[in-house]
Amino acid sequence: MNLPSYDFSDQVVLVTGAARGMGRSHAVKFAEHGADIVALDLYEDTDNLETHRANSDDLDEMLSSVEETGADVLPVKTDVTDESDVEEAIEAAIDEFGRIDVLVNNAGIGDFGLLTEVSEEEWDAVLDVNLKGVWLCSKHVGKYFMERNEGGKIVSTSSTTGIVGQHGMGHYSASKHGVIGLTKSLALELAEYDVNVNCVLPTGTNTPGVEETSRVYGSEYVEKAAELSGPWNIFGTGAIEPEQVSEAFLWLASDAARYVTGAALPVDAGFTIK
Repeated sequence: MNLPSYDFSDQVVLVTGAARGMGRSHAVKFAEHGADIVALDLYEDTDNLETHRANSDDLDEMLSSVEETGADVLPVKTDVTDESDVEEAIEAAIDEFGRIDVLVNNAGIGDFGLLTEVSEEEWDAVLDVNLKGVWLCSKHVGKYFMERNEGGKIVSTSSTTGIVGQHGMGHYSASKHGVIGLTKSLALELAEYDVNVNCVLPTGTNTPGVEETSRVYGSEYVEKAAELSGPWNIFGTGAIEPEQVSEAFLWLASDAARYVTGAALPVDAGFTIK
């Protein structure tokens, strides 16, 4: 497969949820194309399936993969739902590299549960990470872009469930719908500062988070969702790989997408055309 080449030399890309899954893929791919990386993650020391968090081994593997490209990488343990944490992470990035050029909002969690049954705590946890976290990081990197006044790129992770309903994951779907609305509004607000703001809508992707959610909750919700909405991938090849989603992030953060802003780009293997 011949993939396009990009040049992010002398640019700094801040990736949230960078330790594993799509976040790790994004960090490594940007590094392969010349960027230095600020890797934010609220990792734990050991596995804990119910918190949806990466562990320190995941972080070390990501750091090793980025460093193998020759890029510099700064890991910052950060809770994206905590405004002071976010501000400190951005300050650390600027202290280390002197700049931020691209924000990749990737941190997110998923949960199963019918909307008539999920608890307030479960609702808040998903909305806080998936929507509030995107807003807080975009708010403070956006303010930095405004003050610098040299342009910038913000690319966030929504989901195919951001434009369709999802049986048994309504709170997740609501959070991802919110990311699209936030993206469009922020694109309008930051246009005068030459900042592009877009989001990507992946279909089912082969990540540890998807695997862990299925293990914790069993196959019932997955099977019901498939029964109601059909397969994630109409090509019949199952979940797609994170690297295939990263290609959309690279393009949206590149000069090739100079006049693309406020877009919600599906990388969905046909999921949403059914």
